[in-house]
Amino acid sequence: MPSQFFGLNIAYKGLLASNAALNTTSNNISNVQTEGYSRQQVIQQASDPIRVFQTYGCAGAGVETLAIERIRNEFYDTKYWTSNTSLGQYEIKDYYMDQLETYFMDDGVATGFKTIFDQYSVTGLQAVMKEASSTTSKAQFIGYAGNLTDYFNGLATNLEKVQKDINQEIKLKVDEINSLASEIASLNKQINVIELSGSKANELRDRRTLLLDQLSKIVKIETQEIPIVDANNPERETGAYRFLVRIGGGQLLLDTAECKQLECVAKRDYEKTNQTDIDGLYDVYWVNGEQFNLHDKTLGGTLQGLIELRDGNNGENFNGTITGIGQKTMKDPDGITRTHDTVTIEVTDDYLKDLNKCNLSDQGGMITLGNQEYYYDSWSYTCSYSATGEPVYSYTFVLSNETLNERKVTNDRLGMHASIGESIAYQGIPYYMQQMNEWVRIFAQKTNDILNSGYNKYNNPGTDLFAAKIPAEKGQYTFEEAYRYDHQTDGTMTVDVDDSSYYKMTAKNFTVFSELLVDADLLATKVKQTDGVEQYDLLEKLQGMMNDKEQMNFRGCKAGDFLQCVLSDVALNASNAKTFTTNYSNISKSIDNQRMAISGVDEDEEAVNLVKYQNGYNLASKMIQTLTEIYDRLILQTGV
Repeated sequence: MPSQFFGLNIAYKGLLASNAALNTTSNNISNVQTEGYSRQQVIQQASDPIRVFQTYGCAGAGVETLAIERIRNEFYDTKYWTSNTSLGQYEIKDYYMDQLETYFMDDGVATGFKTIFDQYSVTGLQAVMKEASSTTSKAQFIGYAGNLTDYFNGLATNLEKVQKDINQEIKLKVDEINSLASEIASLNKQINVIELSGSKANELRDRRTLLLDQLSKIVKIETQEIPIVDANNPERETGAYRFLVRIGGGQLLLDTAECKQLECVAKRDYEKTNQTDIDGLYDVYWVNGEQFNLHDKTLGGTLQGLIELRDGNNGENFNGTITGIGQKTMKDPDGITRTHDTVTIEVTDDYLKDLNKCNLSDQGGMITLGNQEYYYDSWSYTCSYSATGEPVYSYTFVLSNETLNERKVTNDRLGMHASIGESIAYQGIPYYMQQMNEWVRIFAQKTNDILNSGYNKYNNPGTDLFAAKIPAEKGQYTFEEAYRYDHQTDGTMTVDVDDSSYYKMTAKNFTVFSELLVDADLLATKVKQTDGVEQYDLLEKLQGMMNDKEQMNFRGCKAGDFLQCVLSDVALNASNAKTFTTNYSNISKSIDNQRMAISGVDEDEEAVNLVKYQNGYNLASKMIQTLTEIYDRLILQTGV
């Protein structure tokens, strides 16, 4: 049989439960504007009844307040992180593609390629054709040619600046990942300390979720929370959890209170992937020296967007099949003669067969042979012919000495796949630089070939119009010269990276041959040496070359359509980035609204709860007051 004071204990429990609910409601109302806060709720259940051995069986024992828990649906958190990852990727692409579109634009306000090319190919050329003997008209034409080279020089410099900015932003994002990971690890430790005592660390869990929201925009994340059990009794959970966060395709970032840190390491000059890459591009490593896979296709977030912008090559990286292993004895820069391993790689992709499209580093780099990485110092390109007369294209790489390569290349590499860099389908800075280089090389070669075939005012053979500024050894001065491929007598064509080939010409070093700047009359204008100074038939050939895609073909178009081809790529990528940014922004907001509908604080709902719990508190108090009167009658007024 329950005590006479049993009812008082029940009312007391009700008072405590209502008080806890009121305090929780007050906390919710206070945090209605707090970012990341999850609405909290008091979890109650009826106390276990007491057997009273009466006809009615058991007597209710009141209410138990079990916990104060946050209202959160982890399914929506996961959906939000996924959408936020895509939003981060396309937002950063939208930002930088807008810049690139501005650089390539020719809208009549900003002087772009079409305006400058028309001045060169129409205004300047026609002036010379009208007065082929005029030094002034030829100087003006050469000046317009200089404007064309300046345009490409400036555009290449701007793209290098963008690549540098992107590279620095990659470092900032890596530092941000480290900072967020450290803070999450610290929160994990605090959460476990609190929850081991049986309480719920609601506010700390909210803070952790908010940090994960921020992390998900930088890189794709996967989380896992595993209950920690008693080692002596596996069926008993301790209340603590093991919390794992993986990023970039499953790479473990943190395990509860232990987080791994990332660091950016600048590539050395002999570790470049592309000829057009700026110095000091960052690779990312874990602090234990293991490389972080920046090119994982599931990396996601702002970091993937930055990597694709910085390194995107439209999927056109160097790759082929190893067909030969050899050796070459040569004198190294330190003056010591050494024997180097060489590797010959046959290529089949069209963009690797044409050296004008080549973007291989001219300062050495790293090449993967099978599953092993090697450093190389130089390379040569060869076009030979098979027994059936089919052209065979190959590259031979001279590998670095034992200072950089600890192991020698063995014949077991034959037949294996070889590659340099990664195949990144996005059209990033390397792609646009390569497109400019290709146009410049083709245009300069076609122009120079025509001018070299004719004669100038002095009846001397023509000279090149376009050349390249190439830093000489030690960078003390620059030189300019014409470029020719070296055709051997057996029909094989071989070009070494150090040869004066058009490969050496880039958009950044594209220039007018210096001798023509001194004497414009060196410009060839006639086909025959015996023709008079007013003859301009050679210039007609030059004009025909620029207007006929059969004579000069760039991506199926004529010379003057360069901007149309490249700007279409830029505009399409910019448009896609903007469209996806808008779409994923809307999706993220929609998902966030869905999860806020569950976990957010609703002011109207809390107002109703306030009245409800207040009434409960008042009723419990009234019950205690009633029982007080009963006990007063029972104890003080009952006769003894």
